[in-house]
Amino acid sequence: MEAKQHWQQVYTTKATDGVSWFQPEAATSLRLIRDTGVAPDAAIIDIGGGASTLVDGLLGAGWSNVSVLDLSAAALDAARARLGPAGDAVQWIEADATRAALPAAAYAVWHDRAAFHFLTAAEDRVAYRDNVLRALAPDGHLIVATFAEDGPTQCSGLPVCRYGVDELAAEFGTAFVLQHHEKEAHRTPTGNVQQFVYCRFRRVRP
Repeated sequence: MEAKQHWQQVYTTKATDGVSWFQPEAATSLRLIRDTGVAPDAAIIDIGGGASTLVDGLLGAGWSNVSVLDLSAAALDAARARLGPAGDAVQWIEADATRAALPAAAYAVWHDRAAFHFLTAAEDRVAYRDNVLRALAPDGHLIVATFAEDGPTQCSGLPVCRYGVDELAAEFGTAFVLQHHEKEAHRTPTGNVQQFVYCRFRRVRP
């Protein structure tokens, strides 16, 4: 089963608040985005955002230029329905982050919680990084959260890559400077604890 079909099936057969990655509030992500200091009208894209509540938090905190990208139309539809009329202000993008034709140098913040670690093939990670470099502004911010070294080895029936801070930084190379990192113990809806690592980078101007 290809990735798009897999995630569409997940979001059409499970409640959005029943999947393991669900957060009632995306507090850590929201704080890290706030720490970048970007203006309320700065363009922010949430990669693999799906039905995440981060978009709710961003709009509620006053950011007005928000995009959410996900492979699953069902996930995006769930988020849009939850937001109601407020969702009309969001750009919803049904696409693969490794192949999406995103506008060049458009985003001040590229955020990804729990999408990058599904890229187990090196060529997909390279394609993802190349898309970040194309779409992120020259002085933009990159926030990526993945399973940590002691996190799960798979999620939603798929294998994942686990990362330490140095390994995650190496994936994005010298075009980025690590500004902050932290771990988070995420408690799933069933009560299991998953260890995540969050890294916030600043793009280095050429």
